[in-house]
Amino acid sequence: MKEKVEIPLDENAVYIVKNGKLTKVTAKEYGQDIIIWKNGQVLDIDRSQRMRIDGQEVI
Repeated sequence: MKEKVEIPLDENAVYIVKNGKLTKVTAKEYGQDIIIWKNGQVLDIDRSQRMRIDGQEVI
């Protein structure tokens, strides 16, 4: 049985379908997401966050 899902096209996100399940990867302010593949399927997402230095005392 095939299931249909509607996704909004007015938001910034990435959708991953794995084994019939949908995962939404949301946008962040700064940084990068790296998708790790294994045997043709998404295994992991490596998320990093970039912080701009602007004279902060502590990060």
